Amino acid sequence: MLGLLSGLFVFLLVANAPAGEPIATLRGGTVLSDEASAPAMSRQSNSSLRQSRNYPEQPPTIPHKIRGYPVNLNANKCMSCHSRTAVERSQAPMISITHFMDADGQVLTSVTSRRYFCTQCHVPRYGVKSLVGNSFVDVETLIQKGN
Repeated sequence: MLGLLSGLFVFLLVANAPAGEPIATLRGGTVLSDEASAPAMSRQSNSSLRQSRNYPEQPPTIPHKIRGYPVNLNANKCMSCHSRTAVERSQAPMISITHFMDADGQVLTSVTSRRYFCTQCHVPRYGVKSLVGNSFVDVETLIQKGN
């Protein structure tokens, strides 16, 4: 029954598309029955310059390559530079104090399991063009428009 309803929904969606206007996809001109070629890999930024954030509490991006970094139950390579005890040697920024707080706001002596897997929130920087339009407005622009 669910499959029938899903099929009907897709049919109605396609049937109601304006005539002459193709449905937008990220596949470019490749039809669904053909396999699209993968886009070229983008160069990753490798700069220690800090970037502004678009909203409060936005996780900072990772300004260096992390390919091959183990971040699993047994090891977290990020902590070899960003832990409290490693920042003096590495000169990397220490992870936020929020990474030491449990769900109840209790401060722990080590990173909470909720924040252990860095790439759940933090992503490497890439200089790539957006695949889809984006109407996001950063908080500073919103404040300026309000004044």
